[in-house]
Amino acid sequence: MGKLSIFVFTTLNGYFEGSNKGDISWHRHAEEEGEFSAEGLMTGNTLLFGRVTYEMMAGYWPSERALQDNPVVAAGMNNADKIVFSRTLKKAEWNNTRLVGDLIGEIKTLKRESGKGLTVLGSGSIVTQLAEEGLIDEYQIMVDPVALGSGALLFKGLKQPLGLKLTTTRVFKSGSVLLCYEPAL
Repeated sequence: MGKLSIFVFTTLNGYFEGSNKGDISWHRHAEEEGEFSAEGLMTGNTLLFGRVTYEMMAGYWPSERALQDNPVVAAGMNNADKIVFSRTLKKAEWNNTRLVGDLIGEIKTLKRESGKGLTVLGSGSIVTQLAEEGLIDEYQIMVDPVALGSGALLFKGLKQPLGLKLTTTRVFKSGSVLLCYEPAL
């Protein structure tokens, strides 16, 4: 059975993007965080995105700038199997990417049949939908030491409380803190 994890970075007050769609300029991504990202990509997990996050990632990681700035992470992102969930996107051109419309049905099938790990990167609305269905096995939330006045909140629209149990933490030199949780039973 495949394990579904999510990885998202947020501000201290819970925003995963700024007031402009896709704005993550506030995120502190230093060398240590880059090494952490590279380690995560070595797991061979299938990467999962919503349309907005996919378009942002596909617009950056295959670029010459990404290949120069962070070649290890760029190679991992470009070579990974990827699924983008969207009802409006017509095609997904980033290599090793397939387009799927049915989020919940596809995740249930993948968890049951693939045996491969699955990781949602960013994609706040997808995280909320999967959390409500009880499909997430691990929550990896990197909290940056910054607060924003507005933006997109993680877990926005959650209809019921989400009980979590802290499993591990990691403090980065930048001041960011990684909090790992599993669902509380």
